[in-house]
Amino acid sequence: MKQFEIVTQPIETEQYRDFTINERQGAVVVFTGHVREWTKGIRTQHLEYEAYIPMAEKKLAQIGKEIEEKWPGTITTIVHRIGPLQISDIAVLIAVSSPHRKAAYAANEYAIERIKEIVPIWKKEIWEDGAEWQGHQKGTYNEAKKGKAR
Repeated sequence: MKQFEIVTQPIETEQYRDFTINERQGAVVVFTGHVREWTKGIRTQHLEYEAYIPMAEKKLAQIGKEIEEKWPGTITTIVHRIGPLQISDIAVLIAVSSPHRKAAYAANEYAIERIKEIVPIWKKEIWEDGAEWQGHQKGTYNEAKKGKAR
């Protein structure tokens, strides 16, 4: 387990939460983002995530550093899963601890928004009647390398 990582196996929440706990921390906020079945009235069968892993892990660590600068005393760990994910699987986990709860909540929300902004992870939604890459980074990593991403 690394503090900031991309994984292909199911995410075990306890080890990441425990990483952020010490005698100075009075609050831990854990966010888990799960694969949902319905999005805008369309039934999702499953999701597929791809990432440029070396850069994604660097960007996750950057987010952790930004959080530490904005909310001193916090400890953050972030893990994102790639590959095929089924309904209810955990796609992302963010754990932030701090001496007080307010900073932990704010930092956790900041982290998920920054992930969507800067981390090179691509999500493909697969439905009963089709599929589409979602988010501002549309297309696969290989398509992006070739200049074919939408």
